[in-house]
Amino acid sequence: MTSTRAAPRIACLAFFSVFGLSACGGGDDAPVLSGPATSIEAAPQRSTCPPALPADASCLTGTDSRGAHYLIAMPADWNRRLVLHAHGGPDLSAPTAERAVEDATRWAIMVKAGYAWAGSTFRQGGVEVRAAAEDTERLRGIFRQHVGRPALTILHGQSWGAGVAAKAAETYTAETVGEKPYDAVLLTAGVLAGGTRSYDFRTDLRVVYQYLCNNHPRPSEPSYALNLGLPAGTTMTQAQLATRVNECLGLNLTSAQRSAEQNAKIDTIVRVIKIPATQIQAHLNWGTFHFQDISGKRTGGASPFGNTGAVYSGSSDDAALNAGVLRYRADAAAYRQFSTDTDPTGRIPVPVLSAKWIADPTAFVELDSHFRSVMQQGGSGDRLVQTFTTAAQSHSYISDPTYPTLLSALVEWVEKGSKPTPAGIAAACPSFEAAFGTGCSFSPAYASPALESRVPARERP
Repeated sequence: MTSTRAAPRIACLAFFSVFGLSACGGGDDAPVLSGPATSIEAAPQRSTCPPALPADASCLTGTDSRGAHYLIAMPADWNRRLVLHAHGGPDLSAPTAERAVEDATRWAIMVKAGYAWAGSTFRQGGVEVRAAAEDTERLRGIFRQHVGRPALTILHGQSWGAGVAAKAAETYTAETVGEKPYDAVLLTAGVLAGGTRSYDFRTDLRVVYQYLCNNHPRPSEPSYALNLGLPAGTTMTQAQLATRVNECLGLNLTSAQRSAEQNAKIDTIVRVIKIPATQIQAHLNWGTFHFQDISGKRTGGASPFGNTGAVYSGSSDDAALNAGVLRYRADAAAYRQFSTDTDPTGRIPVPVLSAKWIADPTAFVELDSHFRSVMQQGGSGDRLVQTFTTAAQSHSYISDPTYPTLLSALVEWVEKGSKPTPAGIAAACPSFEAAFGTGCSFSPAYASPALESRVPARERP
């Protein structure tokens, strides 16, 4: 009769036998562990890999005990290193298994480079960083229990997921879980100033848009504080919001088709909020629906956002703009609650490497300056190396050779103690282009400006 204690190791051995691998974790010498990774989770099931992955890769899928779907991808010639992925977003709808497939497809380059890859959809929709960090750590446990112990684990956070990864790395450490869960952290296109600062400009967008357009809400509709996004219980679709925006700004038209007034209003938003015209709709969506999720579900009906004290500039009449926009003060309790959930502390005990497209229209490059300050204040400044690129396919993906370059630099840092430099990473990138295609554009001399140079400072609780 097989003991319950031995079951995870037997499942692991079966997995490695199927995939042609040779080592598993577990055993009588396993440390005493705690945290989400220790939860008893069902073994994942063999699954067809997304077509973007190498043809000889193998995949596992499953749903964890909290309802998060996940996908694990194994290259045929595994380098014994795991990339544990925290995706961007966040999604407001319930998670689906397809999201994990989409993420594995986007990050197929990591499997092509020889790394195992594992990504969770997170358990629920919504702007909740700690829960997503917990689900990510739980997936590490699933890999550990049912696949094996990698020689090195790199925690990768993309966009909003970079904040998730930072929170996971400071929360789950050797001291808190009984083993070193992550050897290094990779943050790409990161929303890295925490929720209390990263979203300020969306509050600014809401009030400037309302000053210019006065249709969100309309004068005929009940008024509400714009920093709530939408009041709890209020329903609106993205298509309905787009209709209002197009009524005022004509974003669905070419510049030549718009009226002079519409072009002038767009120009005001672009200059004051410092976002491209092509991003106005997306950020209004976030400032409407994500804000509603935050105030309605996370902070007890109050808003952690405010614009009291913010001075706007760049319009044709800044005095009139600053006098005319609606002003809100962040609720102190909501601010503290949201800060606890989303804001990094800078206490990450392992190497951290970040990459940001300088012109990223979604996660501004200035956010990285704030994160650098937080890491320094938290005592982890020496464990952070920041890199920047001059080109990218989009906010969601820089280029194929970029990521193997960054992962290789992290591996060297962890395994050999060779701390990378931006110049060294830039110099190394072209050597990866033969295998992964062109796309190196690191700018080693670049330093990100202060966040306040782009987003006006304001009063905070």
